[in-house]
Amino acid sequence: MTALRTITRRATIVTTALIVGLTASYAPSHAAEDEARTTVTDHPGAPGTMLRQLEDLTGRPVGDLDTVLAVDTGGRNLTDDQLEALVAGKEVDGVTVVGTMPGSRDILGTTMADLADGTYDGSGDSGTATSLIFASSVPGGRNWCLTMCVASGKSVWECLLASRGGAQTFTLDLAGGTTVGGTKAAFEKVNGVAVDGPSTVETLTGDGEPSADEIQTLLDGGDIPSLRRVATLDRPDPGWALADIAEKSGVPYAKTKAHIFTFTLPFLGKFLAVCISQDGGKTWKCSARQWDGF
Repeated sequence: MTALRTITRRATIVTTALIVGLTASYAPSHAAEDEARTTVTDHPGAPGTMLRQLEDLTGRPVGDLDTVLAVDTGGRNLTDDQLEALVAGKEVDGVTVVGTMPGSRDILGTTMADLADGTYDGSGDSGTATSLIFASSVPGGRNWCLTMCVASGKSVWECLLASRGGAQTFTLDLAGGTTVGGTKAAFEKVNGVAVDGPSTVETLTGDGEPSADEIQTLLDGGDIPSLRRVATLDRPDPGWALADIAEKSGVPYAKTKAHIFTFTLPFLGKFLAVCISQDGGKTWKCSARQWDGF
């Protein structure tokens, strides 16, 4: 029987950019105390300027631009849930997607007006959208960003970057005899999402139990002082038991053992699951973040 508990929630950055014509201010109810605002005058390179200014204000990367959506909202503000649904390719009542443009460095060098017709073509004369949604992600696909700029005149934009709680981190208590395939199935069950892999499994060893913050660092792909990486195996056999992976990796006995599995979620990128044992592999605590993107 697997026991499920929530450890933490990660921050997800949410933004969008509104086109000239929508002058009402926008203050999301989930806006956090660390929200950032900046003002940008539309010019060639305005999207890139906006994102760089927000990065400077928050000290957090907004990541790589994935997609830009030109959207007709009918003159009304959208909730954060509606924005996220549009980015995920879902329909929202009363909202028309005018065009979807793949993210690129070139788009960061154009104007807001150029993108209003849903195509990146150097012309902004026929724009019908009332909003632009810039969707970007940091490496690894775990943090998503959207930026919202409110027009205050024909060429001046007030931009808001707000943060809110994101996907949960789940921890499952598993027996040492649980297989790699069984571990994957357990996380798929609690997430309700199927994933590919694992493509790799890393083994780490140490002398003490990592803290909750250190586990989050491992889930982010970082290193921690209490555990060191000692082996990596590609495409582990789904039938291998958790207790046997270290031996199959050529790793000798250690007080604390950890395995980091790399899974792939279509369209969203790679996700990690971390399993840790302190009793010789008899029991494992396995953690992974929620895998539904938004």
